[in-house]
Amino acid sequence: MRTSVAIIGAGPAGLLLARLLQRQGIDSVVLESRSREHVEHRQRAGILEQGTIDVLRECGAGERMDREGLLHDGIELRFGRAGHRIDMAALTGGRQVMVYAQTEVVRDLVALRLESGSPLLFEAEALAVEGAEGEQPRVRYRHDGAEQVLAADYVVGTDGFHGVARKSIPPERVRTYERTYPYAWLGILASVPPSTDELIYANHERGFALHSMRSTQVSRLYLQVPPDTSLQDWPDEEIWAELDRRFEVDADWKLQRGPITERSVTPMRSFVSEPLRHGRLLLAGDAAHIVPPTGAKGLNLAAADVTLLARALGSSLLRGDDAELDAYSDTALRRVWRAEHFSYFMTTLLHTDPAADDFGRRLQLSHLDYVANSTAAATSLAENYVGLPLPAGPA
Repeated sequence: MRTSVAIIGAGPAGLLLARLLQRQGIDSVVLESRSREHVEHRQRAGILEQGTIDVLRECGAGERMDREGLLHDGIELRFGRAGHRIDMAALTGGRQVMVYAQTEVVRDLVALRLESGSPLLFEAEALAVEGAEGEQPRVRYRHDGAEQVLAADYVVGTDGFHGVARKSIPPERVRTYERTYPYAWLGILASVPPSTDELIYANHERGFALHSMRSTQVSRLYLQVPPDTSLQDWPDEEIWAELDRRFEVDADWKLQRGPITERSVTPMRSFVSEPLRHGRLLLAGDAAHIVPPTGAKGLNLAAADVTLLARALGSSLLRGDDAELDAYSDTALRRVWRAEHFSYFMTTLLHTDPAADDFGRRLQLSHLDYVANSTAAATSLAENYVGLPLPAGPA
């Protein structure tokens, strides 16, 4: 089989890239090692930046998002038993974020792909990327019990941290940067309407907590816990009691409880692999970088990567102009490192460091107070949270 662009991975990055290429008349084949059911049900991020909202609308994938998603103009920072609202829309010229789960984005993009009749192969395990340094790269993959080859002009790896794409680049051509944080998130989904209209990021001496949501009837909540936490150590009652403690506030506000339908423990780390291109193999999304979830940047970084990449591949394949493709890695990495820093900033600002002393704790509270009460500091947080605009394309 042959195509213009072989895409490994049917997460939001791979599916969005395929959709953006299709809108330009460029054919592609998407290979996904897992089943459709698995892909459409794995829980991930739930906050879309303004730029992600815009690109989903522009490519025809925004209809259900606009109908069911929840637009937010701000967030609340909660510390010292008080809430402090950051009015992101007012500070950024009207830019917003949307609460719409990654699972729903994936379902929308899968439906569009299948409706179009373009190739999307589930349970097709990519085994290796070969010939990336030449003119005819190919992907060896296993599907329906047989090993097959997909030849392409370009191969794009959107197959996550453990995928084959990044591992197909010679180690001597790669440089990685990584940081592991001394805490994790215990996350729950609960069948109860959210107790807040906007997300609450709570800093408490016992640890960080986040009140998010998936819909008007489903709440998503998180607790900072040690990395080695076992879910067996956290019965439902203790989870709710700890959330109550960390969200405590001197105001008329109460956390509503409901049945917990899903729970998980997520370790927190930062990771970047450079460069994002090796010959005709290109990387995007978690295949190239990971951020701690505090800044809500993972899905949005992936969307930004493939938006840049679709534009660059269009210029190369349709017009023979490789300038944007040659610049893709450097252009994307500038945005990646900005998002890595913002995610680090939000993580260290809001989490309780188990190794911190009283001096460090007071510095953290002073920083929170500055962000909450300085227009300049709040603006910096807001413009990074809603997402910085992508660089303009060619005229």
